[in-house]
Amino acid sequence: MKSKPFDLKWLLGSFWPDWVGGILLALLNILLTAIYKPWGVTSAITDWGMRIWALLGGHPEKWVDYLKEADYNFLSKHPFFSEETILNLGVITGVLFASALAAQFRIKLPRGYRQLVLGLTGGILMGYGARLAAGCNIGAVVGGIASQSLHGWIAGIFLFFGALAGSMVLKYFFMRTR
Repeated sequence: MKSKPFDLKWLLGSFWPDWVGGILLALLNILLTAIYKPWGVTSAITDWGMRIWALLGGHPEKWVDYLKEADYNFLSKHPFFSEETILNLGVITGVLFASALAAQFRIKLPRGYRQLVLGLTGGILMGYGARLAAGCNIGAVVGGIASQSLHGWIAGIFLFFGALAGSMVLKYFFMRTR
């Protein structure tokens, strides 16, 4: 009897249904919450931003609002030894690996100057808003629901309606045919 070679096409050869990805993400987040803490993204990004600002001559250690977070001392350890940084890099690496294995990896450049400016402006505003809110939708919704907290469900409902309103604004102002 001839054995078949190891093949991942059955796993990555076609698109998975959205519900499968959602269930897997939920189970992994529940596991992460049980063994560590709910998944968060913005703390590691803030850590990197403060380090870059310090390298450029700034003094982020004087920003009391950011340093009020529990046990937050951005210079206490190397950023690559930060659990949040490792988790974020792991997610990015996993997505790149999975998309490459499924032959779906593509680099898409902005179609023009306007799209580049809108993308950068939107990203900066989202990051600023996430820090003002002391977290992002990952920590609030996904982490909140995984830790069985009511605030996660409330945030999820408002996130849904906010995304719906934002989509309508985008469609009206930026996606009209001229």
